[in-house]
Amino acid sequence: MPTTMLLSYTGKPRGDPLNAIDTRTAPFQAAMLKTPTGRVVAVSCDAEHNFTKPNVSTIELIAGLGVKGDAHLGATVQHRVRVREDPTKPNLRQVHLIHAELHDELRAAGFVLSPGAIGENITTRGIDLLALPRGTHLHIGRSAIIEVTGLRNPCRQIEAFQPGLLAALLPRDEMGNPVLKSGIMGIILLGGEVRPGDAIEVRLPPEPHERLKKV
Repeated sequence: MPTTMLLSYTGKPRGDPLNAIDTRTAPFQAAMLKTPTGRVVAVSCDAEHNFTKPNVSTIELIAGLGVKGDAHLGATVQHRVRVREDPTKPNLRQVHLIHAELHDELRAAGFVLSPGAIGENITTRGIDLLALPRGTHLHIGRSAIIEVTGLRNPCRQIEAFQPGLLAALLPRDEMGNPVLKSGIMGIILLGGEVRPGDAIEVRLPPEPHERLKKV
C-alpha cells in the first residue's frame, strides 16, 4: 500500500501552510498534511458540446464513464474530433478540472473568466493540478475518486472565446517547450456526487512518478 502523500498549490508564500511547498520548481515534492489539501469551488455540466459549461449545484460522477448528463460522458472518446479519428479509443477525458488559481492569474492579466468558462467540470482551489503526476488519485467529497490521466490540450476555440487567451494558456518555458496550462483530465474510478465546498484529498501513485502529458 503506497503512502498517502498530499500536494498543495503554491504561489508566493502567504503564511498559509497549504502554500509552503513550491510544486512548480519541485513538481513532485509532497507534504504530509493532516487535512485535505484543497476544495471544490464550483461544478459545471453541459449535455451539449458547448465551449462554456454552466455552473450547477451538484454533479454526479459515474465510474468508468464520466459526469452524468455531460456531453463527454462515455467509456470511449466523446470529443468530436477524436470520435472522427477513432471512436473506439478509451475515453481518458471523462472529467476536466481547472484550478481557480489559474482564473486568478488570467484575470490579473486582463481576461474575464469564471468557473466553467473554458469548459471544466470541476473548479478547484488549493492544489497545483498541473504538477500532479500521472495516475494520481483525487478523493472528492464522500465517495468519488478520479484518476488523473493527463493535460488538456488548449484548442482554437479558446482564442475565439477571448483573443490572446490561447497564448496565455500555452506559454513557453525557458527551453522553448510549450507549457499546457488549461487544466487536467481524468477518469472516474469510483462514482459519487461532487458539489462546491467538498474537500479534495490527493493520493500520489508509487514512484517513479510520470509527468503529465496531453491526452
